[in-house]
Amino acid sequence: MRMKIISGIREMQKTAEELRLQGRRIGIVPTMGYLHEGHLSLLKIARAKGDVSVLTIFVNPKQFGPDEDFGEYPKDFERDRQLAEAKGCDILFVPDEGEMYPMTYLTSVEVEKLSNIFEGESRPGHFRGVTTVVCKLFNITKPHVAVFGQKDAQQAIIVQRMVRDLNFDVEIVVAPVVREPDGLAMSSRNVYLNAAERNDALVLRQSLDRAEEMVRNGIRESRKILESMKELIRSKKNARLDYIVIVDPESLAEVDRLEKNRQVLIALAVRIGKTRVIDNTLILP
Repeated sequence: MRMKIISGIREMQKTAEELRLQGRRIGIVPTMGYLHEGHLSLLKIARAKGDVSVLTIFVNPKQFGPDEDFGEYPKDFERDRQLAEAKGCDILFVPDEGEMYPMTYLTSVEVEKLSNIFEGESRPGHFRGVTTVVCKLFNITKPHVAVFGQKDAQQAIIVQRMVRDLNFDVEIVVAPVVREPDGLAMSSRNVYLNAAERNDALVLRQSLDRAEEMVRNGIRESRKILESMKELIRSKKNARLDYIVIVDPESLAEVDRLEKNRQVLIALAVRIGKTRVIDNTLILP
């Protein structure tokens, strides 16, 4: 079927309900637009997992802090429309901010504890905005499956916990990080980087590679791994470390020592010039 563009919430809910009554399986990919190959890889999974794919584009004001880039966040709807249609998207849902958050809006959804550490500590209120909008998008698009990217690892963990705790009947799929040929994790914000910053941003992947090599060589103390990664990051002129952690990939509890057959998540955020870049990897010693 030709891609349909829907902006009204009621129309999207009605369309989703009709699809469900027909026995069709709905897969969604929530995005803020300015699509890249990472987003499109999620759409491919949603299409494989369902009968009807829905890609949402909504730059959610509630997940931006007062000093963040909400006003400058890159947008190109026509480009996004062409990319989504070319990749076989069935429905492009582009809600209006005023309808998503009318003047009378009072409700938010928050996953406690997990939302206030690491990324949440650096960006207070960010994950409350994420879980609130994801909850709304689930209620509007009524999906059977939703696909998120591993690049935003803490976000994916928090959404999985929200779905479990609130008994959403939605399967959450977390897809691998998609990278540029040089190793930089794909992000809409990469366009902010100038040439020198773009080169220094590679230190995130390089530091993760170093951690993986240290683990292969038998080093198990998190302190040693983190210090070696920090040393590499400090060597880059434009890089300023925000945080770097080795944690349990479900509870986000910090891990002091890596154990055999116990997977850990190594996640970091680095400011490259004025741009904040994140990355992560999962390691199973």
